[in-house]
Amino acid sequence: MLNAATLDALAAFPQRLQEFFEAVPTRFIRWSPQSWEGIPSESLSPLEQICHVRDIELDGYQPRFRRLLDEANPLLPSLDGYALVRERAYAQADAAEALAVFRTARAATMELLRGLDEPQLLRQGIFEGYGAVTVRGLAHYLCSHDQQHLAGLQWLLGKMEE
Repeated sequence: MLNAATLDALAAFPQRLQEFFEAVPTRFIRWSPQSWEGIPSESLSPLEQICHVRDIELDGYQPRFRRLLDEANPLLPSLDGYALVRERAYAQADAAEALAVFRTARAATMELLRGLDEPQLLRQGIFEGYGAVTVRGLAHYLCSHDQQHLAGLQWLLGKMEE
């Protein structure tokens, strides 16, 4: 079984993400600071942060979990988040829709993760840029990714106060 604290953090993340995003004044949802120095996540506006999290869940982590469970020692590619920003026009996205899609995607991820037994959690592959990874390890990376984006939104809120 996965660590309860990690499962709880993963399950709570959609609500926390929405709360942090809703703390951003409307006029700042597409805003970028003059300097990104010190940002703890990718250099993305608040709206782009939301879209990024949605797409990394759907196109990154969900396929990675499935491949680890279904294939022998798969190579799990990294995604170019900045390319997705451009290709998918994040700046024109609807925040409410992005959050709703993400919430549904995370519910599916949670259903998958909660149903895994110990042999499944130990299945391995190679995660590009990270090296060897198990299903359990990938769940921790996902949780870390979540925390980076909560920190990124807080960082942006701080920059808005300058």
